[in-house]
Amino acid sequence: MDYETPLFFHVMEYADAADRDVVDMVSGNPDWEPPEALRDGLREYADFDPDRFQYPASEGLSELREEIAARRGVDAAQIVVTNGAGEANYLAMARALERDAGDEILLTDPVYSYYPGKTTMLGGTQRYVAAGAEGQLDPAAVRAAASDETAAIVVNTPNNPTGAVYPAETMRELVAVAEDHDAVLISDEVYDHYDLSGQFASALETESTHRIVTNAVSKSMAVTGLRVGYVIFPPELVADAKSRHMLVNVATTRPGQYAALKAFRETGPDYYERNRELLRERVDTFTDALEAAGAEYTTPQGSFYVMARFDGYPGTLANVERLIDEAGVAGMPGEAFGDSRSEWLRFALVTPRVEEAARRLAAYFD
Repeated sequence: MDYETPLFFHVMEYADAADRDVVDMVSGNPDWEPPEALRDGLREYADFDPDRFQYPASEGLSELREEIAARRGVDAAQIVVTNGAGEANYLAMARALERDAGDEILLTDPVYSYYPGKTTMLGGTQRYVAAGAEGQLDPAAVRAAASDETAAIVVNTPNNPTGAVYPAETMRELVAVAEDHDAVLISDEVYDHYDLSGQFASALETESTHRIVTNAVSKSMAVTGLRVGYVIFPPELVADAKSRHMLVNVATTRPGQYAALKAFRETGPDYYERNRELLRERVDTFTDALEAAGAEYTTPQGSFYVMARFDGYPGTLANVERLIDEAGVAGMPGEAFGDSRSEWLRFALVTPRVEEAARRLAAYFD
């Protein structure tokens, strides 16, 4: 089996090896502070007795699962705490394919490139549904692509890379498509706290046994290295997911779970609003510069990515390397996200140097 190594790693290595100063806009690693309660939780944990550094329950600390369950309106027994949203999506896709209800995974184009790789690794086949110019997904197009071979429909809202946020009607219709084809809607909602539109709707708002929701504290609390995520399964799918999680990972970091729990309990909504406001300012700064450079671009409704198209400069890996060498800005090639955005580049607005990067791009493409 051929595994696909995401281009992220290649671009990051190339930027690190550059002979000049480079503004890194490759990966979605927030540069702002995590909640103070999370830091406090890690400090507290350092002084606990040795038994607290041993294996936790494989499915996650019971207190953390109960906290998540109360917030999301589900039963704690439906939740598996995972090594970030990455493992959550892996478990969700595995369970969808193990149902023997087809081996096809419907993905959007553009797509977060880890989804196709996971599909291949799990023995499934990919089928793509094109998103609109601003990244919105037409449920009618998803319905037209679905068949008896469809095991799962995987969506990400707010979306990476387009910044689209799917409204409640779209989410309801996607669940309905999954139900009609005995498939599972897998909704990756890791950017839910970065909804800039006020339109975000979780798949959990539609009661169904045909939807799985994944999430993590990685983005919302600016701790991508903590590796604490979770997945919410329908009751009939959770037992085997827990077994797979135990066999693959045994358990998730115990100190990290404790810190995440403390942060959930003690972090108010103002923390998340400050980060959204910072992101709004960066979107304005960056898109203003793209406008000045004559680029076509997306204005994100959520998440923290902007896609841009410069005339005569397609989004190839070679052009990304050229931009690093000649402009000192590192983004991602559009071709990494599917055929429909091969002319585009993607930039992550998670650096305090957004304004400097914008100036460099404007000057380079002037």
